Amino acid sequence: MPEQKIVVIGGSAGSIEALITVVRALPASFPAAVFAVVHVPAEGASRLPAILTRSGPLLAAHAHHGEGIECGRIYIAPPDRHMIVQAGKIFLNRGPRENHSRPAIDPLFRTAARAYGPETIGVILSGALYDGANGLLALKTHGGLAIVQDPDEAITPSMPLNALSLVQADYILPAAEIGPRLVELVMERPHPKEDQTVDGEERINQIIEQTFAEQAANQRRGETAVYTCPDCGGVLWQTEDGAAFHCHVGHAYASEALLVQKSEELETALWACVRLLREKGTLARQAAVRSLAAGNGALAARLEEQAEVDEQHSRAVLNLLDASSVVDGPQTGGNTLAANTAVA
Repeated sequence: MPEQKIVVIGGSAGSIEALITVVRALPASFPAAVFAVVHVPAEGASRLPAILTRSGPLLAAHAHHGEGIECGRIYIAPPDRHMIVQAGKIFLNRGPRENHSRPAIDPLFRTAARAYGPETIGVILSGALYDGANGLLALKTHGGLAIVQDPDEAITPSMPLNALSLVQADYILPAAEIGPRLVELVMERPHPKEDQTVDGEERINQIIEQTFAEQAANQRRGETAVYTCPDCGGVLWQTEDGAAFHCHVGHAYASEALLVQKSEELETALWACVRLLREKGTLARQAAVRSLAAGNGALAARLEEQAEVDEQHSRAVLNLLDASSVVDGPQTGGNTLAANTAVA
């Protein structure tokens, strides 16, 4: 693992003032990189880097995909992107939302824990709900240190309280004391950790992949399947011979019938994607017109750009539907796909 220490910070509602207070206490010579995830809306621009840069001597900026990590810098997760850390590098992605958020705190904390282990210090600030608690647990499991803002001081105490219910924090501090403590901890020599436990999230991912591989190889006969019932959404059990599937309500499908049903479900979902992308793109253009009329040309340009992206995605899905109609053939609903695509 790299010897460089890193600090990862997560916050949500009420965390901006706390984060400013923390950053203000970090000196220009701070010998560690700082990463921060604050829940922000997917649309629009985030001014958090400019706010933090004005608040202290360290330069803050939105992270860029693939950039290297430097000490004395504050990297902010941009809107609608998870920020993950590997040894010496930062990566961004639009992976699934976690705890209803993208960016989310847990992906940063988990990946930092794996890449930097005991060289990682995690900080949870004010916020609602649960994001950050599991990430802080992963960080502690890999030998890192955990700091949680005092819930009695936090504007929104849910995130600190949920983190403390899951993790034995090394420090519970008011925001004004977190920055000075980070300086002390970063300057200390690392304490060797002996028995590092395998990351629970990593083990879960291994189990999921193994289960899907077994299902594809027809090795889960007589067990629950990875499929859901098309009629009610319940869990399906596979018969001993692997030829049929039943849910606990009583819906039953032969293997071939289930394949046809899944094809129809997929077609329905793809057409829903086309509809949503068209609506979203149209709404973005409407918002762009209003922004331009209000004199905000920069926001109007960003909204127009988003509308173009939505249209590109919509065309890609339509192409996928067209290709599916050729591959599937009439036995799996291909005729419907072809007819609908022709109409579109």
